[in-house]
Amino acid sequence: MSTPSTSAPLHAISSLKVKLGLLVATSVVVAVLLTLLGSAADVPPLLVLPVSVALALGVTQLLAAGMVAPLRRMTEVSRAMARGDYTGRVRTTATDEVGMLADAFNRMAEDLATVDRERRDLIATVSHELRTPLTAMTALLENLADGVVEPDADRLGAALEQAQRLADLVDDLLQLSRLEAGVVELDRQEVHLRGLVVDSVAEVASAGRPGAFDVEVADDLVVRADPARLRQLLVNALDNAGRHAPSDTQVRVSAGGMVGDGWWLEVTDRGRGVAPEDRDRVFARFGTDGAGGTGLGLAVARWVAELHGGTLRFVDPEGDRGARLRLEVPARAARTHHPVTAATTAPAAPPVARQPDGVRPQPGLDLLFGRFWPEHGVPGGLRTVLAAAAAGLVAGIALSFTAVGITWTLVAVVSGAAALLTARRRREPWTLGCTVLALLLVLPMTLLDAWWVQMLGLVAAAAVFLCGVTGARTMPGILLSGLAWPLASLRGLPWFGRSLRLAGTGTRTPAVVRTAAWSVLALGVFGTIFASADPVFGSWVDQLVPTLTFNDLVGRAFLACFVFAATLGAGYLALNPADVEVLGGRRGTPLGNRFEWLVPVLVVDAVFVAFIAAQARALIGGRDYIEATTGLTYAEFVHQGFGQLTLATALTVLVVWVAARRAGRSREDRRWLLASLGLLCGLTLLVVASALRGMAVYQDAYGFTTLRLFVDVFEGWLGFVVLAIMVAGALGLGRWLPRVALVSGAVALVGLAAINPDAWVAERNLDRWEATGKLDLSYLQTLSADAAPVIVDRLPEDVARCVLEPSSSDVLREESVEDPRAWNLARARAVDALDAIGLEPVSSTAASYGSPEECSGVWIAFGE
Repeated sequence: MSTPSTSAPLHAISSLKVKLGLLVATSVVVAVLLTLLGSAADVPPLLVLPVSVALALGVTQLLAAGMVAPLRRMTEVSRAMARGDYTGRVRTTATDEVGMLADAFNRMAEDLATVDRERRDLIATVSHELRTPLTAMTALLENLADGVVEPDADRLGAALEQAQRLADLVDDLLQLSRLEAGVVELDRQEVHLRGLVVDSVAEVASAGRPGAFDVEVADDLVVRADPARLRQLLVNALDNAGRHAPSDTQVRVSAGGMVGDGWWLEVTDRGRGVAPEDRDRVFARFGTDGAGGTGLGLAVARWVAELHGGTLRFVDPEGDRGARLRLEVPARAARTHHPVTAATTAPAAPPVARQPDGVRPQPGLDLLFGRFWPEHGVPGGLRTVLAAAAAGLVAGIALSFTAVGITWTLVAVVSGAAALLTARRRREPWTLGCTVLALLLVLPMTLLDAWWVQMLGLVAAAAVFLCGVTGARTMPGILLSGLAWPLASLRGLPWFGRSLRLAGTGTRTPAVVRTAAWSVLALGVFGTIFASADPVFGSWVDQLVPTLTFNDLVGRAFLACFVFAATLGAGYLALNPADVEVLGGRRGTPLGNRFEWLVPVLVVDAVFVAFIAAQARALIGGRDYIEATTGLTYAEFVHQGFGQLTLATALTVLVVWVAARRAGRSREDRRWLLASLGLLCGLTLLVVASALRGMAVYQDAYGFTTLRLFVDVFEGWLGFVVLAIMVAGALGLGRWLPRVALVSGAVALVGLAAINPDAWVAERNLDRWEATGKLDLSYLQTLSADAAPVIVDRLPEDVARCVLEPSSSDVLREESVEDPRAWNLARARAVDALDAIGLEPVSSTAASYGSPEECSGVWIAFGE
């Protein structure tokens, strides 16, 4: 198992510090240049800032592509090694510290693979070596026990031979294990080497090993060694040579001194010899060719040589045939053995603490976001990236800068569809319902002209859609859904890189991107040259390409990038939803004493009761009582404190939420909770009714405004939420309250847009004018184009002309009417209304063409 070589623009740099410095410097330069470009093109800072940051992060991701890929690959290979798979390798062209680490990691993996392979071979070979004599001895003993054969000397000798073979194998394994463990201490003495060699030859011959031995060792050669261990080495070496030497040849043993006190010894036979490529392998346990030995002799012999600080190896024979085993012990031999090479064996590894099954080490962003936003098995979302790019392209080309209109709804729908394309929850009823609500909330941008309704609808649509794709169920979850959208630009960076496959995985995506970029660049350069050189060609270009100023071009580029990034963040959030309920699932710790939560709730109840009593007294006393005690008119009295009542209603919801979380879980606690909070909610509904009644009286006295209408709707929605709390508390359905509040708020906003608030306010004010003769013309001028048809239809023509006169009203401008991308149903109707009274939209820079004398008379007539 391997991975393709990763490449990146910075792989040629051999220092990780320099790479990081270049990344930081490049990101800063990109951000500064984009900021300067946006400033020069008069692009709003709120658009320049996120785009600059996003593109700087994108450049960083591009330059750093593959920079940390070797580290991720090492993590994957390490996990595979923990499962016993040692085939993984890290392929990289980096020459920095990460590249060097990858090379060292690969060498370690090779060594571990070799050790693992030899471990498996050891188990298999030991099993085989033990099974053969055991099988033969078992069969012979069964025959003897069953009386099939007679227990004569030959058969008993064969059984003894097999038992001796097992004893030799076990003894060799034990000796090798002791040597590897380093528990063997050498007893160095002055040893007459010839005598030790002769004794070793006799031991080999007494064991029945055929062949002759020629000892060519001087009688006076004395060496310093452990005689028992050196005898063990000689016996194994002589036994190995005797088994491989032809029967008609001799095994020659020679020795001599080296410079200083060093010495050497050679065992030479005329057998098949050892191929150069096998000269290290034969010293591994069971590394010989199985010519009758246990396969451990040479491994033990090398360990003894290393214990003496020497070397044991096969060298080239003197002739063209045979094997030549040479032992060399230098003058100052080490008193402890040297570490064994990977080809021989491996030291025992200390125990490693393993993580529980299913627990994976967390990389950088996983560690940063923790349980809030894990990323396990999220596939690359190339479709999502392409859909987000399409949304950005549509926004850059089509979105109107002159006014909000149909293209704004189009971009919102395209962005939402791109995010929904790969949403994990796209088939859930909650997600589908939120998507429908979001669609209804963006329609006012096409149907109405009131900017405040359009913006409220757009923000609410985004909030509802995000809650739908994340599956938010609680208030913390709803809040975290909105927070997760901007965080997706950071959390989704690795996924974005995987989706584009910039690290190179054999796909054609990078090639397609490069081809498109170079093609666009070539088209722009040569198209501009030829358009300036040939007037005919230039006229064709003018007809095909819209006329864009520098500011338009830069502004649309920024807008396209912003919409792309926003859509891509929403798409990633939909594909890999954050665990927004990481906090919502926690229940507050109940307080130890009931009075700790009950007393504050009852105090709030008492305050509400006192307020309701004051309201009742004022209602009974009537206008005279109010004017005598407060010095205010009745309308001023009922209007005073409306904002405070709205705040009190909102805080009541908070009090209910906190008390419900901190109250005890016993039956008695629940009864007190329902009683105290039920009383509080009932009193709150009376406060809501009082506030709405007060606002109605005030509007009858002083007129209607869009702000007052919106506050009425908001207060009514709070009242509905309080009523829902009462019902949910009685039925035990509190878990549904956050979603009910969210959906009801969105529905209330849709309903507000459906009544066309600016036109509705104009209607109510004109009804009041017809009833009382009081009308605020200055306020009518501040209404949007939604109110124009009502004004034209209900007011006299001269008054309507003065109210809608383009130089003094923001109802319509020529730029917004003539721009097809800014088409809006309300503005289209307003144009028809203006045309009916002889007016038409004018440029924002045009002077007034109305009659000042005529309008001044109108203002005087209406007391303005």
